[in-house]
Amino acid sequence: MKLYLDTSALVKLYVEEDGSFTIREAVAGAETVATSAIAYVEARAAFARRRRERRLSRSEHDHTIRELEADWEHYVALEVTSGLIRRAAELAEAHALRAYDAIHLASAKLLRERVREPILFAAWDSNLLTAAKREGLNLVRVG
Repeated sequence: MKLYLDTSALVKLYVEEDGSFTIREAVAGAETVATSAIAYVEARAAFARRRRERRLSRSEHDHTIRELEADWEHYVALEVTSGLIRRAAELAEAHALRAYDAIHLASAKLLRERVREPILFAAWDSNLLTAAKREGLNLVRVG
């Protein structure tokens, strides 16, 4: 099974929060884990925010970054091209999505087209999940 993680799902692999167990199980069962290249920046920004808010200590933050770095080379990181941006813009308009959510949805759809098989999509934003379902993606079951 191919698994696509948006950034909210990716972060749950590294920072313990609601849904972390679900995502770890999904990743353990996946033959391929994919995300958008923008997820790297978004994840690092999320970890930095947690550090600033003192929800991660310096050592926890540094450890989290090292884990992401070690894992990143094993993920399929879909590049953000001008074609993908145009597809994302159409999805943003069609589903009232935020820009980066639309990029994630466009990336997941591109992955599905490339592998020519169903993929499993993981996110924790209800609007994005609704859009993904409408676009025919299979969703990770939460809870």
